[in-house]
Amino acid sequence: MLDIKFVRENPDAVDKSCASRQNAHWDRERFFELDEERRSVIAEVENLQAERNAASKEIGLLMRDGKKDEAEAAKAKVTANKQRIADLNEKRTDVEKQLFDLVAAIPNIPHESVPYGVDDSDNPEVRKWGEPTHFDFEPKAHWDLGPSTGMIDFERGIKLAGTRFYLLGGAGALMERALINFFIDTHVKAGFKEWWPPVITNYDSLFGTGQLPKFDEDLYHVSGGMYLIPTAEVMLTNIHRGETLDGSQLPLWYTAFTPCFREEAGSAGRDTRGIIRVHEFDKVEMVKFAKPEDSMNQLESMVAEAERCLQLLGLPYHVVTLCTGDIGFSATKCYDLEVWLPSYNNYKEISSCSNCWDFQARRANIKYKDPSEFKGSRYVHTLNGSGLAVGRTMAAIMENYQNADGSITVPEVLRPYMRDMEVIKPLA
Repeated sequence: MLDIKFVRENPDAVDKSCASRQNAHWDRERFFELDEERRSVIAEVENLQAERNAASKEIGLLMRDGKKDEAEAAKAKVTANKQRIADLNEKRTDVEKQLFDLVAAIPNIPHESVPYGVDDSDNPEVRKWGEPTHFDFEPKAHWDLGPSTGMIDFERGIKLAGTRFYLLGGAGALMERALINFFIDTHVKAGFKEWWPPVITNYDSLFGTGQLPKFDEDLYHVSGGMYLIPTAEVMLTNIHRGETLDGSQLPLWYTAFTPCFREEAGSAGRDTRGIIRVHEFDKVEMVKFAKPEDSMNQLESMVAEAERCLQLLGLPYHVVTLCTGDIGFSATKCYDLEVWLPSYNNYKEISSCSNCWDFQARRANIKYKDPSEFKGSRYVHTLNGSGLAVGRTMAAIMENYQNADGSITVPEVLRPYMRDMEVIKPLA
């Protein structure tokens, strides 16, 4: 979340930020009403405390001088004073909670380098790797290749769980595991520490990364006020919730594989075929904790790491910068990596890499100390990125590596993870 002091001193900047994000709003008038009410309560409490302290001294003098009746009257006044202070402190707690909730609903401010735009059509291309795949035959979509090779069974997936679920079998199940291990091994070799987190989480963790309360309808709720995670970002970032890190150890690079669960409440009618937009999917995530002055460098290196995975797999892609109208709630800057999918005749997102500045760290209270640089503590900067979305990677491999006879060539880098399988043949 934003610093309340920053919001108080820079309301025009918050107005501009929300306007540039197109669909973001904040109640500026209510913020200053609450802020003034808080200040008024604090001032009254301080005055009452001063009166109480003075009255306490007066009681001592009256008792010493034998003026018992006057002393008792003064005591009654102090008692009433204490009750009034207690009432005001309760009011202050309520006002501060309302103020906190109001500010917590304001999205992060886009970095000055983020281009203005209305939606994803305004995202500028940064660079491109490889050329869109061309075929000398009529290529098939992955939703046709999956059943014909026995890799994906859509009908039984729906039978088992419902729409937007699917079942992997044979080479499909093998490739899923292969991609997960390949991504994790690649990141660990690059210096990331691997974790294996739970897939059920609590409100505080989801609040810390910005999913709650804004995106509650997109989350799967389970018993006891718990949730299925929408991404491993939630767990990796909250490993250090409420902690103060050693600045000499920064940056920290973390990675984890988890299944991810999303209701996709706002995606009716979008990408309904295949495995591009589903309720449960596997993903390998990267998260970094960095010093403020280093976080933009860490963002660029995170993007490069995700790109490396695509390059090793030989998949054409491009990188775009998300404009103000498309950037996520918690991000100050974000790049999307979009892989070429012949079935769409277009690029589709396969990784988002975001610098959240101190936005998540303030929500999750993650700080660091570095006595060699400053006294006290500061909020870290948190970053996250897909490295990569496994299902979408499989779809991209199936479509880009398909052959005229309906078979699919396995990328060389994956073969050691797939029992040296070179080609996935169609079912007889």
